[in-house]
Amino acid sequence: MTDHCCEAMSRRVNVRCDQHQDPFACPDALVQFSPRFQEYGLIVHDGGTSSITMAFCPWCGRRLPESQRDRWFDELERRGIDPWGDKVPAEFQDNRWLATPARD
Repeated sequence: MTDHCCEAMSRRVNVRCDQHQDPFACPDALVQFSPRFQEYGLIVHDGGTSSITMAFCPWCGRRLPESQRDRWFDELERRGIDPWGDKVPAEFQDNRWLATPARD
């Protein structure tokens, strides 16, 4: 299990439902965590996969990690990979790519 800022956040991120495999379809799932981008988001239950990015934990008040979304896209572009058209390497599907030093 990924470590989160507090026990309450861990419980919310790790909600598992026996009726819904997709957290975006489950009314009990409130928070999603993207290991790839290191982003936390409040799930928008509108039938899609939208979420509202969170900067602070609503339970403990700690600042959440800075999003790595821009860095992810920058690293793929640096490697000549189009994430919309090319196959994205497995290490970019989760947080493994973060071990790659950031380039300016």
